[in-house]
Amino acid sequence: MASSDPDALGRLSDRIRVGLAGTDRSSVRPLLEGLFGGRFAQRHTEKTMFRDAYSLGEGSGDGVPYAGLIHPENPQSGPYGGTSLVWFPTTEAGSLIGLVVGTRGLSPDEGILMRPGHRRRIAALRRYLAQRRVEVWTKPDPAALGVLVPKTVRERFAGFDGTFQRYGREMYCTAVVPSDPAKARWVVQAFLDLYAHERGWQVLKPYEAEYDRLHGELRSDLFPSVDAEVVHRLLQSRHFVILQGPPGTGKTRLAEEIRERFFGGQGMTVQFHPAVTYEDFVVGLTPDARAGSLRFAVRSGWLLEAARAARERPFLLTIDELNRADLGKVLGEAIYLFEPGEIGSERPRSIRLPHQAEGMSTLDLPANLFVLATMNTADRSIAPLDLAIRRRFAFVHVPPDREVVVAQGLGLATEVFDRLTDIFVEHAPPEALELLPGHAYFIAKDTADLLSRFRFELLPLLDEYLRQGFLGPASSELSAVRDSIEDAVHQFEHAASTK
Repeated sequence: MASSDPDALGRLSDRIRVGLAGTDRSSVRPLLEGLFGGRFAQRHTEKTMFRDAYSLGEGSGDGVPYAGLIHPENPQSGPYGGTSLVWFPTTEAGSLIGLVVGTRGLSPDEGILMRPGHRRRIAALRRYLAQRRVEVWTKPDPAALGVLVPKTVRERFAGFDGTFQRYGREMYCTAVVPSDPAKARWVVQAFLDLYAHERGWQVLKPYEAEYDRLHGELRSDLFPSVDAEVVHRLLQSRHFVILQGPPGTGKTRLAEEIRERFFGGQGMTVQFHPAVTYEDFVVGLTPDARAGSLRFAVRSGWLLEAARAARERPFLLTIDELNRADLGKVLGEAIYLFEPGEIGSERPRSIRLPHQAEGMSTLDLPANLFVLATMNTADRSIAPLDLAIRRRFAFVHVPPDREVVVAQGLGLATEVFDRLTDIFVEHAPPEALELLPGHAYFIAKDTADLLSRFRFELLPLLDEYLRQGFLGPASSELSAVRDSIEDAVHQFEHAASTK
């Protein structure tokens, strides 16, 4: 049994960052073993999970030195399978560290390598490291063994040609270990703690905060919060913005906040639905019965009203549920006006109206007009926006906000929110991730109100997801959480009835 080493991670990262240039040529196996009892619980260690192949660098041929952690079901030597945490030391360039699939293939780690949650976490790790100026690359699909590390990436990672030639098909997340000791430590820690998460290793108490901080950063990357000021700045530069996301994430509330905070309440809100037409939005004729006869009068649509109001002051036109209408028919030739670069120019774009409305025969959009729309990405009965419309808008994704749920102080709300989020992140394909219930389903004034919302709003939504099979193989996981929510509701109702 390895003895406890309080600086196990520091010793390991120092050895990794110097590569083969260091004077210490002893085995790295004791450093790896020291992690168990030094950072992770001792019970996770197995003698078959350590690899030390530094000696490969001393021979000839295509031998590439490496060391790391592999699945313990593999043999103690020779080719192995599954995912591994490996570093490749060199004499001149330091070391590469990353996640690699063994040359024998995915087994016994198909469950990790093919899980959407793993792909999402390594993508989040890439962004986390890149933001801190670490040279890093990830493969979109870890299980795609036939895909080589791209040439452009190999050119960026100078000094590791031999490594890429030998293991370019198996590598799927790799970074250059910085030479600075402190920076090297947290890069090694990031990879190690991500690998520990996938293996289900328990981190020791002194390192829990560090471990939780990393995974909090990765989780925040998956669901970044949206700030009203950021959306407002985007509106100022692009004029036309769409807030998109699942139901219950506060898109409409955010649009109202922006109108009140930044436009002094100057604006109007309209809602699109299948019956909305060009005549409603731009201009049209409406029946007008006067003096016993029927005639048709020209009626200005919402866009004309907004444009007229924006001639005098900044004005926000909010379109709720934008994608519920047939946008091609609703916008008509007015789509020509939705070109951000032309707004406020000396010769703005204009269209000729089919009917003269209040003395206007043509329409252009003034510089003071801003359009903010909301779009529900979970409604599968709605066709996606076509590219002609999509390219004219900037898009802001509005995800569920955990902090809003936590802030109200209802532990059950946070617990259920986290359990549902984990299932969707771990198992949902990209299109199903948009079905994750928003934080509005978890907001309540007390426990009784929360459980009422669960019973009459959240449970029916989850039942519909299960009927439609939206989560595929993960339906059993979702069903288990759904049943636990129902049990909590029934337990509360039973306790209340027996008082």
